[in-house]
Amino acid sequence: MIELRDIYVRFGNFEALHGINVDVKEGEFFTFLGPSGCGKTTTLRTITGFIQPSAGNVFVNNIDITNVPIEKRNIGIVFQSYALFPSMTVYNNIAFGLKLKKIPSGKTDKKGEEGQRHYTGKELDAKVREIAKRVDLTDDQLGKAVSQLSGGQQQRVAIARALVTDPAIICMDEPLSNLDAKLRVQLRNELKAMQKKFGITTIYVTHDQEEALTLSDRIAVFNKGFIEQIGTPNEIYNHSATEFVCNFIGDINPLTGDIAARLRLGEGMNHFIRLERLRVNASEESAMQLQGVIESVEYYGLYLKYFIDVNGQRLKAVEKNDGIAIYQPGQQVTLSMHPRDIMSYPAQA
Repeated sequence: MIELRDIYVRFGNFEALHGINVDVKEGEFFTFLGPSGCGKTTTLRTITGFIQPSAGNVFVNNIDITNVPIEKRNIGIVFQSYALFPSMTVYNNIAFGLKLKKIPSGKTDKKGEEGQRHYTGKELDAKVREIAKRVDLTDDQLGKAVSQLSGGQQQRVAIARALVTDPAIICMDEPLSNLDAKLRVQLRNELKAMQKKFGITTIYVTHDQEEALTLSDRIAVFNKGFIEQIGTPNEIYNHSATEFVCNFIGDINPLTGDIAARLRLGEGMNHFIRLERLRVNASEESAMQLQGVIESVEYYGLYLKYFIDVNGQRLKAVEKNDGIAIYQPGQQVTLSMHPRDIMSYPAQA
């Protein structure tokens, strides 16, 4: 569906992207994930046409669109700020792109070429109301000014405006970042359901690891203009290809110094284990064990996070809250881990 081949982007002497290669499948929810300044938004803007690559090509359905103007790429865009027109009604915001778009007229001109026309008022109205209904905007809301809507409703307007022109692809640049935490989780679920309902190929940009893991079919993890790994959420989280991905995705325990020596972990390597793979007072066969003392406990309701001192080094463990086995600061505990759960990477010189 979408293919990026050896994309380089340079701004003067600064090279922002270094040979990016991505292949996005039709109907896929594909996320560009990484810290600020890693190149994810630059890659998105290269796909949409806002940035011309210094080298490389962008293909959609095997057609090279590298030099195709933005308005002819048939890509819908949802910006971080939504970029809605505050003086317009919701209806007119959604209809804006349709008023500019031309469709085949069904007639040919003197040169034998197919003519084009704008949507009629009746056609435009039907499309606006149909897409509004599909993103759960009511007729009453269509008549309101955008400024009268909540953040979640404004997001739906932005998505409706992007979808109403029937794009082949929709690109979203951190559309949830301006919302509060509770609303962000709610709309995240709605966004995923909406994408599956429309079945449209979606490129999503975020720095939020949890957002990427919950929304995506596949994820590309960016770092300093390179892609460190492309994979499913499970592959990215449980089988991190590089030390950067391992540390960037979720919380992690480094196993260093005395702990690494006692566990007989390989030298010349950096070793890590996820918090949920470190078990507290669990008697398991074939598990490696360490003795430690509870330093502190963070209570999250569904689970508890323990901070445990192991010979002067702090390890973190997450345990499900069963309401019974809750350990207190100062209590001695046994930590268990399986060798298969330890992720190891060559130490950098």
